[in-house]
Amino acid sequence: MALSPLAGKPAPASLLIDVAKLEKDYLTKHPALADANQLVSFGTSGHRGTPFNGTFTEAHILATTQAICEHRKGKGITGPLYIGKDSHAISTAAQRTALEVLAANGVEIFIQQNDGITPTPSISHAILTYNHGRKDGLADGIVITPSHNPPEDGGFKYNPTNGGPADTDITGWVQNRANEILRGTNKDVKRLAMLPHSKPATRTTTISSRPTSRRSAKSSTWKPSAKPACALAWIRSAVPPCPTGNRSSNVTA
Repeated sequence: MALSPLAGKPAPASLLIDVAKLEKDYLTKHPALADANQLVSFGTSGHRGTPFNGTFTEAHILATTQAICEHRKGKGITGPLYIGKDSHAISTAAQRTALEVLAANGVEIFIQQNDGITPTPSISHAILTYNHGRKDGLADGIVITPSHNPPEDGGFKYNPTNGGPADTDITGWVQNRANEILRGTNKDVKRLAMLPHSKPATRTTTISSRPTSRRSAKSSTWKPSAKPACALAWIRSAVPPCPTGNRSSNVTA
Protein backbone atom coordinates (compact mmCIF):
# COMPACT_ATOMS: atom_id res chain seq x y z
CA MET A 1 0.00 0.00 0.00
CA ALA A 2 1.37 3.39 -0.99
CA LEU A 3 2.09 5.91 1.75
CA SER A 4 -0.32 8.86 1.77
CA PRO A 5 1.33 12.19 0.94
CA LEU A 6 -0.48 13.58 4.03
CA ALA A 7 1.16 11.08 6.41
CA GLY A 8 2.87 12.82 9.31
CA LYS A 9 1.72 16.27 8.22
CA PRO A 10 -0.92 18.68 9.60
CA ALA A 11 -4.26 18.35 7.81
CA PRO A 12 -4.63 20.93 5.04
CA ALA A 13 -7.34 23.56 5.42
CA SER A 14 -9.36 21.93 2.63
CA LEU A 15 -9.91 18.85 4.81
CA LEU A 16 -10.94 20.69 7.98
CA ILE A 17 -14.61 21.07 8.94
CA ASP A 18 -16.44 23.93 10.61
CA VAL A 19 -17.40 22.29 13.91
CA ALA A 20 -19.46 25.27 15.10
CA LYS A 21 -21.56 25.14 11.92
CA LEU A 22 -21.85 21.36 12.23
CA GLU A 23 -23.30 21.68 15.74
CA LYS A 24 -25.60 24.52 14.69
CA ASP A 25 -26.90 22.49 11.73
CA TYR A 26 -27.44 19.51 14.05
CA LEU A 27 -29.74 21.62 16.24
CA THR A 28 -31.50 23.70 13.60
CA LYS A 29 -31.76 21.76 10.35
CA HIS A 30 -35.13 20.19 9.60
CA PRO A 31 -35.29 16.77 7.93
CA ALA A 32 -37.30 16.93 4.72
CA LEU A 33 -39.57 13.95 5.24
CA ALA A 34 -40.48 13.75 1.57
CA ASP A 35 -36.83 12.92 0.87
CA ALA A 36 -36.14 9.26 1.73
CA ASN A 37 -32.45 10.10 2.18
CA GLN A 38 -33.32 12.27 5.19
CA LEU A 39 -35.35 9.63 7.01
CA VAL A 40 -33.88 7.36 9.68
CA SER A 41 -32.07 4.46 7.99
CA PHE A 42 -31.21 2.13 10.84
CA GLY A 43 -29.43 -0.92 9.47
CA THR A 44 -27.06 -3.17 11.42
CA SER A 45 -24.47 -0.40 11.17
CA GLY A 46 -26.92 2.09 12.66
CA HIS A 47 -28.15 5.42 11.34
CA ARG A 48 -25.41 7.49 9.75
CA GLY A 49 -25.33 10.90 8.12
CA THR A 50 -24.18 14.47 8.57
CA PRO A 51 -25.90 17.60 9.86
CA PHE A 52 -24.55 19.47 6.85
CA ASN A 53 -27.12 17.86 4.55
CA GLY A 54 -29.85 17.20 7.12
CA THR A 55 -29.32 13.44 7.39
CA PHE A 56 -28.08 13.41 11.00
CA THR A 57 -29.84 15.98 13.18
CA GLU A 58 -31.22 16.33 16.67
CA ALA A 59 -34.63 15.34 15.30
CA HIS A 60 -33.24 11.99 14.08
CA ILE A 61 -31.64 11.21 17.44
CA LEU A 62 -34.72 12.23 19.43
CA ALA A 63 -36.93 9.94 17.34
CA THR A 64 -34.48 7.04 17.25
CA THR A 65 -33.79 7.12 20.98
CA GLN A 66 -37.51 7.23 21.74
CA ALA A 67 -38.02 4.24 19.43
CA ILE A 68 -35.25 2.35 21.28
CA CYS A 69 -36.93 3.14 24.61
CA GLU A 70 -40.23 1.79 23.28
CA HIS A 71 -38.48 -1.32 21.97
CA ARG A 72 -36.95 -1.89 25.41
CA LYS A 73 -40.35 -1.54 27.07
CA GLY A 74 -42.02 -3.86 24.57
CA LYS A 75 -39.38 -6.55 25.07
CA GLY A 76 -39.29 -6.21 28.85
CA ILE A 77 -35.69 -4.95 28.95
CA THR A 78 -35.46 -3.33 32.37
CA GLY A 79 -31.74 -3.34 33.12
CA PRO A 80 -29.34 -0.45 32.60
CA LEU A 81 -28.34 0.95 29.22
CA TYR A 82 -24.64 1.49 28.50
CA ILE A 83 -24.01 4.44 26.19
CA GLY A 84 -20.71 5.46 24.66
CA LYS A 85 -19.45 7.84 21.99
CA ASP A 86 -16.41 8.24 19.78
CA SER A 87 -14.40 11.35 18.95
CA HIS A 88 -16.33 12.44 15.84
CA ALA A 89 -17.26 16.10 16.12
CA ILE A 90 -21.03 15.61 16.45
CA SER A 91 -20.97 12.59 18.78
CA THR A 92 -21.09 14.65 21.99
CA ALA A 93 -24.18 16.54 20.85
CA ALA A 94 -25.90 13.30 19.83
CA GLN A 95 -25.11 11.70 23.18
CA ARG A 96 -26.53 14.73 25.00
CA THR A 97 -29.78 14.42 23.03
CA ALA A 98 -30.02 10.70 23.71
CA LEU A 99 -29.46 11.19 27.45
CA GLU A 100 -32.36 13.62 27.65
CA VAL A 101 -34.72 11.08 26.05
CA LEU A 102 -33.42 8.10 28.01
CA ALA A 103 -33.81 9.98 31.29
CA ALA A 104 -37.36 11.04 30.45
CA ASN A 105 -38.22 7.40 29.75
CA GLY A 106 -36.88 6.31 33.14
CA VAL A 107 -33.89 4.36 31.81
CA GLU A 108 -30.92 3.71 34.10
CA ILE A 109 -27.83 4.89 32.23
CA PHE A 110 -24.13 4.07 32.41
CA ILE A 111 -21.88 6.69 30.81
CA GLN A 112 -18.13 7.22 30.65
CA GLN A 113 -16.87 9.49 33.43
CA ASN A 114 -15.87 13.08 32.64
CA ASP A 115 -17.64 13.04 29.27
CA GLY A 116 -14.94 10.70 27.98
CA ILE A 117 -14.61 8.66 24.80
CA THR A 118 -15.69 5.01 24.94
CA PRO A 119 -14.20 2.32 22.65
CA THR A 120 -17.03 0.59 20.79
CA PRO A 121 -16.14 -2.98 21.89
CA SER A 122 -16.24 -1.96 25.56
CA ILE A 123 -20.00 -1.32 25.30
CA SER A 124 -20.56 -4.86 24.01
CA HIS A 125 -18.29 -6.26 26.72
CA ALA A 126 -20.03 -4.27 29.46
CA ILE A 127 -23.43 -5.57 28.33
CA LEU A 128 -22.23 -9.19 28.27
CA THR A 129 -20.48 -8.86 31.62
CA TYR A 130 -23.54 -7.35 33.28
CA ASN A 131 -25.90 -9.91 31.77
CA HIS A 132 -23.74 -12.95 32.61
CA GLY A 133 -25.78 -15.31 34.78
CA ARG A 134 -28.89 -13.11 34.66
CA LYS A 135 -32.27 -14.13 33.27
CA ASP A 136 -34.06 -10.83 33.73
CA GLY A 137 -33.23 -7.17 34.29
CA LEU A 138 -30.85 -7.42 31.33
CA ALA A 139 -28.73 -4.55 30.00
CA ASP A 140 -28.36 -3.21 26.47
CA GLY A 141 -26.54 -0.28 24.91
CA ILE A 142 -26.13 2.53 22.41
CA VAL A 143 -22.92 3.29 20.51
CA ILE A 144 -22.56 6.74 18.97
CA THR A 145 -20.11 6.44 16.11
CA PRO A 146 -20.13 6.45 12.29
CA SER A 147 -17.04 4.21 12.43
CA HIS A 148 -14.62 5.07 9.60
CA ASN A 149 -16.84 7.77 8.05
CA PRO A 150 -15.54 11.34 7.49
CA PRO A 151 -15.23 13.77 10.42
CA GLU A 152 -18.46 15.62 9.58
CA ASP A 153 -20.53 12.42 9.94
CA GLY A 154 -22.37 11.01 12.92
CA GLY A 155 -23.58 7.50 13.67
CA PHE A 156 -26.07 5.98 16.12
CA LYS A 157 -26.20 2.22 16.82
CA TYR A 158 -28.18 -0.03 19.14
CA ASN A 159 -26.73 -3.08 20.88
CA PRO A 160 -29.38 -5.43 22.34
CA THR A 161 -28.95 -7.70 25.32
CA ASN A 162 -26.66 -10.08 23.41
CA GLY A 163 -24.09 -7.30 23.06
CA GLY A 164 -24.94 -6.45 19.47
CA PRO A 165 -25.01 -5.41 16.78
CA ALA A 166 -28.77 -5.67 16.57
CA ASP A 167 -30.36 -8.04 14.06
CA THR A 168 -32.56 -6.75 11.26
CA ASP A 169 -35.79 -7.62 13.10
CA ILE A 170 -34.82 -5.11 15.81
CA THR A 171 -33.29 -2.47 13.56
CA GLY A 172 -36.21 -2.64 11.16
CA TRP A 173 -38.68 -2.06 13.97
CA VAL A 174 -36.61 0.79 15.43
CA GLN A 175 -36.22 2.41 12.02
CA ASN A 176 -39.92 2.22 11.19
CA ARG A 177 -41.01 3.51 14.59
CA ALA A 178 -38.43 6.32 14.50
CA ASN A 179 -39.69 7.47 11.11
CA GLU A 180 -43.27 7.28 12.36
CA ILE A 181 -42.26 9.55 15.25
CA LEU A 182 -40.48 11.90 12.84
CA ARG A 183 -43.57 12.15 10.65
CA GLY A 184 -45.52 13.11 13.76
CA THR A 185 -43.07 16.00 14.32
CA ASN A 186 -41.56 14.18 17.31
CA LYS A 187 -44.67 14.75 19.44
CA ASP A 188 -44.29 11.23 20.88
CA VAL A 189 -40.77 11.95 22.17
CA LYS A 190 -40.36 12.10 25.93
CA ARG A 191 -37.58 14.49 26.84
CA LEU A 192 -36.06 16.18 29.87
CA ALA A 193 -34.16 19.34 28.98
CA MET A 194 -30.97 20.08 30.88
CA LEU A 195 -31.09 22.34 33.89
CA PRO A 196 -28.71 25.27 34.22
CA HIS A 197 -25.88 24.95 36.72
CA SER A 198 -26.80 22.57 39.51
CA LYS A 199 -24.91 19.98 41.49
CA PRO A 200 -26.10 16.43 40.81
CA ALA A 201 -26.36 13.34 42.93
CA THR A 202 -24.43 10.56 41.20
CA ARG A 203 -22.82 7.31 42.16
CA THR A 204 -19.95 5.44 40.59
CA THR A 205 -19.39 1.87 39.54
CA THR A 206 -16.88 0.07 37.34
CA ILE A 207 -17.06 -1.43 33.88
CA SER A 208 -15.03 -4.61 33.81
CA SER A 209 -12.41 -5.13 31.11
CA ARG A 210 -12.21 -8.83 31.96
CA PRO A 211 -14.97 -11.29 32.95
CA THR A 212 -13.34 -11.89 36.33
CA SER A 213 -12.56 -8.28 37.22
CA ARG A 214 -14.65 -5.27 38.14
CA ARG A 215 -11.76 -2.85 38.63
CA SER A 216 -11.35 -1.25 35.25
CA ALA A 217 -12.59 1.95 33.58
CA LYS A 218 -14.95 3.92 35.79
CA SER A 219 -18.32 5.13 34.63
CA SER A 220 -21.06 7.24 36.08
CA THR A 221 -24.55 5.89 36.48
CA TRP A 222 -27.84 7.50 37.34
CA LYS A 223 -31.32 6.11 37.81
CA PRO A 224 -34.30 8.46 37.53
CA SER A 225 -36.16 9.21 40.74
CA ALA A 226 -39.70 10.47 41.04
CA LYS A 227 -38.37 14.01 40.63
CA PRO A 228 -37.41 14.91 37.05
CA ALA A 229 -35.00 17.56 38.37
CA CYS A 230 -32.69 14.72 39.40
CA ALA A 231 -32.43 13.63 35.79
CA LEU A 232 -31.82 17.14 34.56
CA ALA A 233 -29.12 17.82 37.10
CA TRP A 234 -27.33 14.56 36.30
CA ILE A 235 -27.32 15.23 32.57
CA ARG A 236 -26.03 18.76 33.19
CA SER A 237 -23.14 17.35 35.19
CA ALA A 238 -22.23 14.61 32.75
CA VAL A 239 -22.26 16.61 29.52
CA PRO A 240 -21.12 20.16 28.64
CA PRO A 241 -23.84 22.74 27.90
CA CYS A 242 -25.39 22.81 24.43
CA PRO A 243 -24.32 25.50 22.00
CA THR A 244 -26.92 28.19 21.55
CA GLY A 245 -29.60 27.02 19.17
CA ASN A 246 -33.17 25.95 18.63
CA ARG A 247 -34.20 23.22 21.08
CA SER A 248 -37.41 22.31 19.23
CA SER A 249 -38.16 19.00 17.58
CA ASN A 250 -36.66 20.27 14.31
CA VAL A 251 -38.92 18.36 11.94
CA THR A 252 -40.84 19.54 8.91
CA ALA A 253 -43.20 17.49 6.81
